Amino acid sequence: MLSVQGLTKRFGDKTAVDKASFTVEKPAMIGIIGRSGAGKSTLLRMMNRLADVSEGSMVYNDVEISSLRGADKREWQSRCAMIFQQFNLVPRMDVVSNVLHGTLNRRSTLASMFNLYPQVDIHKAIEILDRLGIAEQAAKRAEALSGGQQQRVAIARALMQDPQIILADEPIASLDPMNAQIVMEALRRIHEEDGRMVICNLHTLDTARRYCDRVIGMRDGRIVFDGTPAQLTTGVARDIYGAGDDFSEAATSTEIETLDRSDSARAVPA
Repeated sequence: MLSVQGLTKRFGDKTAVDKASFTVEKPAMIGIIGRSGAGKSTLLRMMNRLADVSEGSMVYNDVEISSLRGADKREWQSRCAMIFQQFNLVPRMDVVSNVLHGTLNRRSTLASMFNLYPQVDIHKAIEILDRLGIAEQAAKRAEALSGGQQQRVAIARALMQDPQIILADEPIASLDPMNAQIVMEALRRIHEEDGRMVICNLHTLDTARRYCDRVIGMRDGRIVFDGTPAQLTTGVARDIYGAGDDFSEAATSTEIETLDRSDSARAVPA
């Protein structure tokens, strides 16, 4: 279904993603982990074609995605939805209109300018919001919602595209633990109930183990681990994050410096 081979992205003399290769033969929920700067976000942006590929190929159902241009590229982006860490909503616009923005790729320029939506799309947007537990927020401005609610609106907008693949770039990084759990459970249900492929960048090991069928670890732009959650041992995590023997899963942030703060706290005498 999806074959990524030798995918590389360079920014000048810096290589952000270095010959990344993996294959997904059926819809799965895949977590990508690694410390900040490992290349996770750049990889997802290339997959969605928000960033061009320097080298390598990406093939989905026999279509070479990395070479698409113009309307074909926009069509791919409608089938491969992107969810961002900072939600990317229109703050002063009501929630249901933000969700309806997921239909922009298939609407005329005139309809988009005047926010003209068919009733069937409006009903679908509200149904999706109801599925995500926030239908009662439909008429509110997006900026009036909590972070967790805004992220669910972003997920609803992605679902309005009726995508085959959902890419989520650190979808819970700015959320508290309760809202993070709600968002991850929503993504898992979407995968299981709709049969959609979900690929998300994550910053905690326990989240990757709990919600994902497969985990890919990146370090310095390269894929250094590709396996099941059960194979993601502390030793493997230490290698992915480039941490020493004192690695502790009590600090699972991609910011490995958190370990130093944890160690310092433990060293303070009672």
